[in-house]
Amino acid sequence: MELILSTSPAELTLDPAHQPEKTPAPNLTELTLEPVHCRPELLDACADLINEQWPRSRTSRLHSLGQSSDAFPLCLMLLSPRPTPEAAPVVVGHARLSRVLDQPQSLLVETVVVARAMRGHGFGRRLMEGLEVFARARGFRRLHLSTHDQLHFYAHLGYQLGKPVQGLVFTSRQLPATFLSAFSRNPSPQPPCKASNLIAQVAPRGPQGPTLPPPPPLPELLTTSPLPPAGPLSQSLMETQYQDLRGCPIFWMEKDI
Repeated sequence: MELILSTSPAELTLDPAHQPEKTPAPNLTELTLEPVHCRPELLDACADLINEQWPRSRTSRLHSLGQSSDAFPLCLMLLSPRPTPEAAPVVVGHARLSRVLDQPQSLLVETVVVARAMRGHGFGRRLMEGLEVFARARGFRRLHLSTHDQLHFYAHLGYQLGKPVQGLVFTSRQLPATFLSAFSRNPSPQPPCKASNLIAQVAPRGPQGPTLPPPPPLPELLTTSPLPPAGPLSQSLMETQYQDLRGCPIFWMEKDI
Protein backbone atom coordinates (compact mmCIF):
# COMPACT_ATOMS: atom_id res chain seq x y z
CA MET A 1 0.00 0.00 0.00
CA GLU A 2 1.38 3.39 -1.02
CA LEU A 3 1.11 6.47 1.16
CA ILE A 4 1.04 9.93 -0.43
CA LEU A 5 1.65 13.08 1.54
CA SER A 6 -0.57 15.98 0.59
CA THR A 7 0.50 19.59 0.44
CA SER A 8 -0.83 20.11 3.94
CA PRO A 9 1.70 18.86 6.52
CA ALA A 10 -1.08 17.88 8.88
CA GLU A 11 -2.79 15.46 6.48
CA LEU A 12 -1.81 11.96 5.53
CA THR A 13 -3.94 10.34 2.84
CA LEU A 14 -3.98 6.98 1.12
CA ASP A 15 -3.56 6.63 -2.58
CA PRO A 16 -7.18 6.19 -3.85
CA ALA A 17 -6.00 3.49 -6.21
CA HIS A 18 -4.77 1.40 -3.27
CA GLN A 19 -7.50 2.07 -0.69
CA PRO A 20 -9.37 -1.03 0.55
CA GLU A 21 -12.91 -1.26 -0.74
CA LYS A 22 -15.63 -0.69 1.85
CA THR A 23 -18.73 -2.82 1.82
CA PRO A 24 -21.57 -0.38 1.10
CA ALA A 25 -24.64 -0.49 3.33
CA PRO A 26 -27.61 -2.14 1.61
CA ASN A 27 -30.16 0.12 0.01
CA LEU A 28 -33.35 0.17 2.08
CA THR A 29 -35.48 -0.24 -1.04
CA GLU A 30 -33.62 -3.42 -1.98
CA LEU A 31 -34.24 -5.23 1.31
CA THR A 32 -36.64 -8.16 1.42
CA LEU A 33 -38.47 -9.93 4.24
CA GLU A 34 -38.59 -13.71 4.02
CA PRO A 35 -39.59 -16.53 6.42
CA VAL A 36 -36.73 -18.57 7.83
CA HIS A 37 -38.37 -21.87 6.89
CA CYS A 38 -38.38 -20.77 3.25
CA ARG A 39 -34.62 -20.17 3.29
CA PRO A 40 -33.10 -23.09 5.27
CA GLU A 41 -29.66 -22.34 3.83
CA LEU A 42 -29.64 -19.13 5.92
CA LEU A 43 -30.46 -20.79 9.26
CA ASP A 44 -26.87 -20.69 10.47
CA ALA A 45 -26.42 -17.03 9.57
CA CYS A 46 -29.69 -16.12 11.28
CA ALA A 47 -28.73 -18.04 14.42
CA ASP A 48 -25.38 -16.21 14.53
CA LEU A 49 -27.15 -12.85 14.19
CA ILE A 50 -29.50 -13.54 17.12
CA ASN A 51 -26.78 -15.09 19.31
CA GLU A 52 -24.67 -11.99 18.79
CA GLN A 53 -27.30 -10.10 20.76
CA TRP A 54 -28.57 -12.84 23.07
CA PRO A 55 -25.96 -15.61 23.50
CA ARG A 56 -27.49 -19.05 23.65
CA SER A 57 -26.64 -22.62 22.75
CA ARG A 58 -26.30 -22.85 18.98
CA THR A 59 -28.18 -26.15 18.95
CA SER A 60 -31.03 -24.64 20.95
CA ARG A 61 -31.13 -21.55 18.72
CA LEU A 62 -31.25 -23.61 15.53
CA HIS A 63 -33.98 -25.79 17.01
CA SER A 64 -36.06 -22.70 17.84
CA LEU A 65 -35.63 -21.28 14.34
CA GLY A 66 -36.50 -24.68 12.90
CA GLN A 67 -39.97 -24.43 14.48
CA SER A 68 -40.89 -21.53 12.17
CA SER A 69 -43.89 -22.27 9.96
CA ASP A 70 -46.76 -20.54 8.19
CA ALA A 71 -49.03 -21.71 11.03
CA PHE A 72 -47.00 -19.63 13.55
CA PRO A 73 -44.78 -19.01 15.34
CA LEU A 74 -43.01 -17.63 12.31
CA CYS A 75 -39.48 -16.22 12.08
CA LEU A 76 -38.79 -13.54 9.49
CA MET A 77 -35.40 -12.38 8.18
CA LEU A 78 -34.59 -8.99 6.72
CA LEU A 79 -32.29 -9.77 3.80
CA SER A 80 -30.06 -7.60 1.64
CA PRO A 81 -29.39 -8.52 -1.99
CA ARG A 82 -26.49 -10.79 -2.81
CA PRO A 83 -23.20 -8.87 -2.98
CA THR A 84 -22.13 -11.19 -5.79
CA PRO A 85 -24.10 -13.69 -7.89
CA GLU A 86 -22.34 -16.57 -6.14
CA ALA A 87 -22.82 -15.27 -2.58
CA ALA A 88 -25.83 -15.80 -0.34
CA PRO A 89 -27.97 -12.84 0.80
CA VAL A 90 -26.84 -11.08 3.96
CA VAL A 91 -29.11 -11.48 7.00
CA VAL A 92 -29.59 -7.90 8.22
CA GLY A 93 -32.33 -8.44 10.82
CA HIS A 94 -34.74 -10.89 12.39
CA ALA A 95 -38.11 -10.90 14.16
CA ARG A 96 -40.46 -13.61 15.39
CA LEU A 97 -44.26 -13.49 15.15
CA SER A 98 -46.61 -15.56 17.34
CA ARG A 99 -50.37 -15.78 17.66
CA VAL A 100 -51.88 -14.16 20.77
CA LEU A 101 -54.10 -16.08 23.14
CA ASP A 102 -57.80 -15.08 22.90
CA GLN A 103 -56.97 -12.36 20.33
CA PRO A 104 -57.31 -13.94 16.87
CA GLN A 105 -56.47 -10.72 15.02
CA SER A 106 -53.29 -9.97 16.95
CA LEU A 107 -49.65 -11.06 16.69
CA LEU A 108 -46.87 -10.85 19.27
CA VAL A 109 -43.55 -9.51 17.97
CA GLU A 110 -40.44 -10.95 19.66
CA THR A 111 -36.67 -11.30 19.18
CA VAL A 112 -36.32 -8.14 17.12
CA VAL A 113 -32.67 -7.59 16.25
CA VAL A 114 -30.54 -5.89 13.59
CA ALA A 115 -26.92 -6.81 12.91
CA ARG A 116 -24.59 -4.64 15.00
CA ALA A 117 -22.65 -3.42 11.96
CA MET A 118 -25.90 -2.33 10.28
CA ARG A 119 -27.46 -0.34 13.10
CA GLY A 120 -28.15 3.35 12.81
CA HIS A 121 -29.07 3.22 9.11
CA GLY A 122 -32.84 2.77 9.30
CA PHE A 123 -32.89 -1.02 9.04
CA GLY A 124 -34.80 -1.40 12.33
CA ARG A 125 -37.58 0.83 11.04
CA ARG A 126 -37.60 -1.05 7.73
CA LEU A 127 -37.89 -4.35 9.58
CA MET A 128 -40.84 -3.17 11.69
CA GLU A 129 -42.61 -1.64 8.70
CA GLY A 130 -42.16 -4.91 6.83
CA LEU A 131 -43.72 -6.81 9.73
CA GLU A 132 -46.80 -4.60 9.53
CA VAL A 133 -47.22 -5.23 5.80
CA PHE A 134 -46.67 -8.96 6.31
CA ALA A 135 -49.23 -9.14 9.14
CA ARG A 136 -51.87 -7.02 7.40
CA ALA A 137 -51.66 -9.16 4.26
CA ARG A 138 -52.64 -12.16 6.42
CA GLY A 139 -55.63 -10.54 8.08
CA PHE A 140 -54.08 -9.39 11.37
CA ARG A 141 -54.94 -5.96 12.72
CA ARG A 142 -52.78 -5.44 15.81
CA LEU A 143 -49.18 -6.04 16.86
CA HIS A 144 -47.99 -6.43 20.46
CA LEU A 145 -44.46 -6.36 21.82
CA SER A 146 -42.48 -5.84 24.99
CA THR A 147 -39.21 -4.00 25.50
CA HIS A 148 -36.81 -3.06 28.27
CA ASP A 149 -35.03 -0.07 26.76
CA GLN A 150 -36.32 0.61 23.22
CA LEU A 151 -39.72 2.06 24.08
CA HIS A 152 -38.91 5.46 22.53
CA PHE A 153 -37.94 3.76 19.25
CA TYR A 154 -41.25 1.88 19.14
CA ALA A 155 -43.22 4.95 20.27
CA HIS A 156 -41.73 6.83 17.32
CA LEU A 157 -43.11 4.08 15.07
CA GLY A 158 -46.63 4.58 16.43
CA TYR A 159 -46.71 2.01 19.25
CA GLN A 160 -48.55 2.91 22.43
CA LEU A 161 -48.34 1.50 25.93
CA GLY A 162 -50.58 -1.53 26.36
CA LYS A 163 -51.29 -4.55 28.51
CA PRO A 164 -49.37 -7.83 28.67
CA VAL A 165 -50.45 -10.58 26.29
CA GLN A 166 -49.56 -14.24 26.02
CA GLY A 167 -48.10 -15.59 22.81
CA LEU A 168 -48.84 -19.13 21.70
CA VAL A 169 -45.72 -21.22 21.17
CA PHE A 170 -47.68 -23.54 18.91
CA THR A 171 -50.98 -23.50 17.05
CA SER A 172 -53.25 -26.49 16.61
CA ARG A 173 -56.76 -26.60 15.23
CA GLN A 174 -57.44 -29.61 17.43
CA LEU A 175 -57.00 -27.58 20.64
CA PRO A 176 -59.72 -25.00 21.35
CA ALA A 177 -58.81 -21.64 22.82
CA THR A 178 -60.70 -22.49 26.00
CA PHE A 179 -58.31 -25.37 26.60
CA LEU A 180 -55.23 -23.24 25.99
CA SER A 181 -56.51 -20.42 28.17
CA ALA A 182 -56.68 -22.77 31.14
CA PHE A 183 -52.87 -22.79 31.22
CA SER A 184 -52.55 -19.00 31.17
CA ARG A 185 -54.79 -18.08 34.05
CA ASN A 186 -54.09 -18.16 37.74
CA PRO A 187 -55.46 -21.31 39.36
CA SER A 188 -58.75 -20.76 41.11
CA PRO A 189 -58.43 -20.71 44.89
CA GLN A 190 -59.24 -24.03 46.50
CA PRO A 191 -61.64 -24.11 49.47
CA PRO A 192 -59.97 -24.80 52.79
CA CYS A 193 -59.83 -28.43 53.83
CA LYS A 194 -62.34 -29.47 56.45
CA ALA A 195 -61.49 -31.75 59.35
CA SER A 196 -64.17 -34.19 58.30
CA ASN A 197 -62.53 -34.63 54.89
CA LEU A 198 -59.16 -35.33 56.46
CA ILE A 199 -60.65 -37.87 58.82
CA ALA A 200 -62.50 -39.58 56.01
CA GLN A 201 -59.20 -40.19 54.20
CA VAL A 202 -57.78 -42.22 57.08
CA ALA A 203 -58.03 -45.92 56.33
CA PRO A 204 -60.20 -47.81 58.78
CA ARG A 205 -58.64 -50.13 61.28
CA GLY A 206 -58.67 -53.68 60.05
CA PRO A 207 -59.64 -56.71 62.10
CA GLN A 208 -55.98 -57.57 62.49
CA GLY A 209 -52.75 -55.65 62.42
CA PRO A 210 -51.52 -52.45 64.05
CA THR A 211 -53.45 -49.19 64.06
CA LEU A 212 -52.57 -46.91 61.12
CA PRO A 213 -50.83 -43.65 62.10
CA PRO A 214 -52.81 -40.42 61.80
CA PRO A 215 -52.22 -38.20 58.74
CA PRO A 216 -49.34 -35.72 58.99
CA PRO A 217 -50.18 -32.16 60.07
CA LEU A 218 -50.81 -29.56 57.41
CA PRO A 219 -47.82 -27.35 56.54
CA GLU A 220 -47.73 -23.85 57.95
CA LEU A 221 -48.85 -21.03 55.68
CA LEU A 222 -46.03 -19.21 53.95
CA THR A 223 -45.72 -15.50 54.60
CA THR A 224 -46.11 -13.59 51.35
CA SER A 225 -46.22 -9.92 50.43
CA PRO A 226 -49.70 -8.42 50.09
CA LEU A 227 -51.28 -8.57 46.65
CA PRO A 228 -51.39 -5.35 44.63
CA PRO A 229 -54.74 -3.56 44.45
CA ALA A 230 -57.16 -4.75 41.82
CA GLY A 231 -57.25 -3.01 38.47
CA PRO A 232 -54.81 -2.56 35.57
CA LEU A 233 -51.22 -1.72 36.35
CA SER A 234 -50.10 1.76 35.37
CA GLN A 235 -47.12 2.51 33.19
CA SER A 236 -45.67 5.47 31.32
CA LEU A 237 -42.74 6.08 29.02
CA MET A 238 -40.67 6.74 32.13
CA GLU A 239 -41.95 4.08 34.52
CA THR A 240 -43.72 0.72 34.45
CA GLN A 241 -45.02 -1.67 37.06
CA TYR A 242 -44.65 -4.71 34.82
CA GLN A 243 -41.67 -7.01 35.27
CA ASP A 244 -40.20 -9.92 33.35
CA LEU A 245 -39.32 -13.30 34.84
CA ARG A 246 -36.02 -11.89 36.13
CA GLY A 247 -37.74 -9.03 37.90
CA CYS A 248 -36.53 -6.37 35.43
CA PRO A 249 -38.95 -3.58 34.41
CA ILE A 250 -40.60 -4.26 31.07
CA PHE A 251 -42.82 -2.09 28.88
CA TRP A 252 -45.71 -3.61 26.94
CA MET A 253 -46.70 -1.81 23.75
CA GLU A 254 -49.18 -2.31 20.92
CA LYS A 255 -50.14 -0.81 17.59
CA ASP A 256 -53.21 -1.08 15.39
CA ILE A 257 -52.22 -1.83 11.82
